[in-house]
Amino acid sequence: MRQNISSGSPWEAQIGYSRAVKIGNTVQVSGTTATVNGEVVGEGDPAEQTRAALGIIRTALETAGAQLSDVVRTRIYVTDISRWEEVARAHGEVFRDIRPATTLVQVAALIDPLHLVEIEAEAVIGG
Repeated sequence: MRQNISSGSPWEAQIGYSRAVKIGNTVQVSGTTATVNGEVVGEGDPAEQTRAALGIIRTALETAGAQLSDVVRTRIYVTDISRWEEVARAHGEVFRDIRPATTLVQVAALIDPLHLVEIEAEAVIGG
């Protein structure tokens, strides 16, 4: 059975996506930026944006009946690879003991020029 999880963002209906999708014991979380109530959190601070995005991901996972310890993969997209260590440290604050497979790459741009980081996550409940 499929469960679509919404964050309430108006972009979900416009673009045609869900914050996360759960099928069976697997949860896929869409690319997540540090946007809360339509405002970018941590402007100019990639570590703070990472923390905010991971908080949003945590909420989506919990709504799906998963937890951060169920995460098996993250993908991190940054707009400035020279600041990768700030992002990596913030990611490590959450995943130091969980240690999912992770990719961190630079992209040319994200949807809003204030976004410095976007993160995807995959979880397997009980995995």
